[in-house]
Amino acid sequence: MGCFFSKKSKRKSPEKEDRTPTTTTVETTTTGNAVPLGNNTDEAPKQYSWDKREKVDPKDYMLTGLKDVTVGRLPGTLNGQQFVIQECENCNIYVFDHSATITIDDCINCRIVLGPVKGSVFFRDCKDIKCVVACQQFRTRDCKKMEVFLCCATQPIIESSTGMKFACFQYFYPELAYHFKDAGLSIFNNNWSNIHDFTPVSGENNWSLLPEASAVLDFVPVPDPESEFKSFRISGDASRSIVPLTKGGRRKDSEESCLFVFFSGEYSTANARKLIDEASAKGFMLIQTKEVSMRPEDVKRVFQNNAEDHVEWITKGPVIALELNGDGVVEACKSLANEVFSGTKVYVSDNKNTSSRDVDNFFNFADMQMGL
Repeated sequence: MGCFFSKKSKRKSPEKEDRTPTTTTVETTTTGNAVPLGNNTDEAPKQYSWDKREKVDPKDYMLTGLKDVTVGRLPGTLNGQQFVIQECENCNIYVFDHSATITIDDCINCRIVLGPVKGSVFFRDCKDIKCVVACQQFRTRDCKKMEVFLCCATQPIIESSTGMKFACFQYFYPELAYHFKDAGLSIFNNNWSNIHDFTPVSGENNWSLLPEASAVLDFVPVPDPESEFKSFRISGDASRSIVPLTKGGRRKDSEESCLFVFFSGEYSTANARKLIDEASAKGFMLIQTKEVSMRPEDVKRVFQNNAEDHVEWITKGPVIALELNGDGVVEACKSLANEVFSGTKVYVSDNKNTSSRDVDNFFNFADMQMGL
């Protein structure tokens, strides 16, 4: 390999060489016909798998330098690719598809909806942002005044950021459940209120939780009726949200909580949703949820005296656990288990005197399992 100041090679230049294809022939002994050997100029070039790939235009996976517009991507346009948003001002941005990672840089006064992201969502040098985000990892750096409706499988991280406010993810569009599955995210693993501040300031709080009654569409409105998303069905109703609305780190209304666990089955997710609806109708609050896999030794540590009844069930797949809160919640959950879920394998706290221990045992295990 040469450089700009290297000496010229004394070898004959390839351009000056005779490039006429050579074909060696041999005459058959019986017919006298010449049969070509070696290079055959009529042979089609070999095709490789990467030659057949559809060409990707990077511009299809970027939004950059926009101002005062409503833009985004419809379902099926990203299909798990990376995406970049940068240098946008006063824009409404809707990414209604799943993606690998998303970075948002140098944006000001924007409303943003991001469909499920398999990896990380990283905001850098952004200000006055209102957003809806579902992802595996959430991080901000050098940001100011953000209001985030979040579903995050791991602990959200802020760094050198101030005025950050968080609420539980509340959103629906028709393809959203499929996008969660395509991104490999569980709707039950949401650590939206468990924020880690890398750069805390003594005597100050860089982050807080939005008021419990906050409605997502008051922060991130539905798309402009004149935009390409005008016929796209969206709901910010908490009861229709794909991700269950949890109380998170807010103060509990009651000292009584109950652990309710669904073991893996064909209708585990549907059953968990039905329990949430039934419990909410009775006035109980959903504090937190988790979906995790368990080993036999985990079952013994978490369920203790009742472990033997559950060991065989954990081999069928992950369990879904919910913490419900309110006076009388343990007896109410036991009744629901018998009346509504009688044909389903479940675990329910036995009495209110030990139910808090049940909750701590399971969710401490789940947090350790997920590295939180």
